[in-house]
Amino acid sequence: MSQRPLPSSQRGAALVISILLLLIITILAVSMFRSFGTQQKIAGNVREKERALHASESAQQYAEWWLLQNNNTAIGSTQCAAGSQAASPTQGQICNQTPQQAGMNLVVVPWVTQITYTPQNMVLIGQPAVAGNPPYFNTPAFYIADRGVAADGSGEAYQIDAYGYGSAANTVAVVESVYEVQQGVVNRGAL
Repeated sequence: MSQRPLPSSQRGAALVISILLLLIITILAVSMFRSFGTQQKIAGNVREKERALHASESAQQYAEWWLLQNNNTAIGSTQCAAGSQAASPTQGQICNQTPQQAGMNLVVVPWVTQITYTPQNMVLIGQPAVAGNPPYFNTPAFYIADRGVAADGSGEAYQIDAYGYGSAANTVAVVESVYEVQQGVVNRGAL
């Protein structure tokens, strides 16, 4: 058997090019898989922020509802003492100072003075999760301050600040609203 001589024009360029292409495809694949992990983290963070916002808005809406119950606005405002109490239609407080005037920092939770509100079916840490949803870190809370006569002169303005947690202590949402209760308004349960 005689051996055939190799053509002098072949120098292994196809091998080098195919190895470079394989390296580029590998780098693209690895970076794509890394971005999937980042997207999952972003989606999880957005979900937790939404859960915290939902909890804080629930407390805010309860505070607005509470103002209209059993003539609670007729109680008037008081110098609110530090402490926490659970919300109920007959218990609550309207403070004569905004949280800032009372020396509270709304970013630091839990607040020194607050009313806690646990929405129906809210599962807290230490309780079993429902339908695969993780439990909330803690109960939401709110603070009501009397702001005086409303701008239109036909009612009283109240500043409502509320916060709520996601499933971790570092996921908190704080909301604030000004709510007007007009004189002579009666809630007949259709809020």
